[in-house]
Amino acid sequence: MTSSPDFADLKILLVEDQAEARSMLKNMLMELGVTQVFEAPNGREALKFVDSAMDLISLVICDWNMPSMSGVEFLRQLRTVYPDVPFLMITGRSDLESVVEAKASGVTGYIRKPFSVLQLETKLRVILKKQAIAAA
Repeated sequence: MTSSPDFADLKILLVEDQAEARSMLKNMLMELGVTQVFEAPNGREALKFVDSAMDLISLVICDWNMPSMSGVEFLRQLRTVYPDVPFLMITGRSDLESVVEAKASGVTGYIRKPFSVLQLETKLRVILKKQAIAAA
């Protein structure tokens, strides 16, 4: 796996309550060539960051299950102010209801844990392609 110039300009907000998982995800992103990763341990902290620095973010990667505010609650609040920012939900959930709820809330992409760097890269490429088409 080599880093991709496509990802070098990405500025990602990574929202994950487990420090070890957040660190692993950040390392995966860096392996893909992402150099700017901002971190938040939960949805509430992510909202504070978004309020002060949303212009720094080009994509959000967020865990679903977190204390104080779930990923889908964060997504819904984010969509009221930033309807177009790409949002990748990461989760262990695979039931149809969760997928439907995420889509109804405005998720751009959805990836099930555990996943590989290659799966993450593929999902990010799909999201960026969707954004390019929407912006055209």
